[in-house]
Amino acid sequence: MTPEEVIQAVLDDLPRHRGVVVDSPPGAGKSTLVVRAAAHLAATGEPLMIVAQTNEQVDDLVVRIVDKHPHLTVGRLSASGYEAPQRLLDLPGVTIGSRVQDLGEQDVVIATSDKWAWVADRRWPWAIVDEAYQMRSDKLLRIAGLFERALFVGDPGQLDPFSIVEGGRWSGLSWDPLQSAVSVLLRHNPDLPVHRLPVSWRLPASAAPVVSRAFYPFTGFRSGTGPGDRSLELAGAGDGSVHDRALEEAARSGWALLELPERHTVRTDAEAVQAVALLGERLLRRGAVATSEQGERPVTADRIAVGAAHRDQVAAIRAAGLPPEITVDTANRLQGREYDVTIVLHPLSGRRDATAFHLESGRLCVLASRHRHACVVVARAGIAELLDAHPSAEPVSLGVPIKFPDGWEANQSILAHLSAHRV
Repeated sequence: MTPEEVIQAVLDDLPRHRGVVVDSPPGAGKSTLVVRAAAHLAATGEPLMIVAQTNEQVDDLVVRIVDKHPHLTVGRLSASGYEAPQRLLDLPGVTIGSRVQDLGEQDVVIATSDKWAWVADRRWPWAIVDEAYQMRSDKLLRIAGLFERALFVGDPGQLDPFSIVEGGRWSGLSWDPLQSAVSVLLRHNPDLPVHRLPVSWRLPASAAPVVSRAFYPFTGFRSGTGPGDRSLELAGAGDGSVHDRALEEAARSGWALLELPERHTVRTDAEAVQAVALLGERLLRRGAVATSEQGERPVTADRIAVGAAHRDQVAAIRAAGLPPEITVDTANRLQGREYDVTIVLHPLSGRRDATAFHLESGRLCVLASRHRHACVVVARAGIAELLDAHPSAEPVSLGVPIKFPDGWEANQSILAHLSAHRV
């Protein structure tokens, strides 16, 4: 099915079922679907609530809805200490308040799942739950009484919901509160329709097959652009360094692996951190220009992201002197964002072991799927041997569906592809 046919099928299913699930790979137009579905449901004349997982996601949705459908009135439900960004304050038809009563009668009311949990005196006929795979099932349970029918949209390949609580005591239970909202929803409602968006408009033709094969083996997707539709040019001359050669390989093929000598290191590996910082610095100095279906534009600092697994790695990379406009963050916080070029410190680089945290397939999926043009991975040699020495051996709990692909398999798949682009 084409993307338009999938979206129409989703809209047709909404009045027929109590719930509809839409799986969206990276950059497949999930937000576009949410905005379009919001306008479609608002057109019925009945009020709509939208649930997102972070304040940034809520603010983005408010801006998108007002931009595409300025005739709709939107309520932004927030915590009492919330400070609205200027981009929201400048929008017409947007009301911001900490209580539903303060918002009046709005076509659409948007808030985080945590904020919705404090609403108890109202019920909506429709709800849209955005980033539903990031939402823990206990959060869905807390707000399930607020709506009658719902559309759940999210990316099943991304990171599982985050929790600091040890969840072993609930493992195997059909209502495990640490599982994603969609997983528990479908276990209790297996007849609900599940649709899949088939095209990624973010990932280029060089990346979509790689990411699809590694992280979405049973629900593959394709790129919305062809091999010649995007290009990345480095205007300035290189100096022949390994960093410049890695950037040139990434500009040519869309991928590069800058491999450092094999060594066991501390997490904030100084050599790897310096390599990441130099790549960002050289990319800016060489005046990269990205050409795509959106036209030609320079790759400025705000269009570059650096991703790592841990906050202390992020802090070390930031301290290495990168321009503040370059985004440096963990995979958890990069989730849902998009850049022209990404530089990734591999989660397994320099490690002695491969823990469940570092083998989490969603973490690598996020890091490898934020770019529109190229991704450069920095890693020490020896990851393949590390994976062979630590095969996936997590305990299997009764009643827990096996997750495919597991992190070991996904890491092997990505590493096999990167080996052809090693510098």
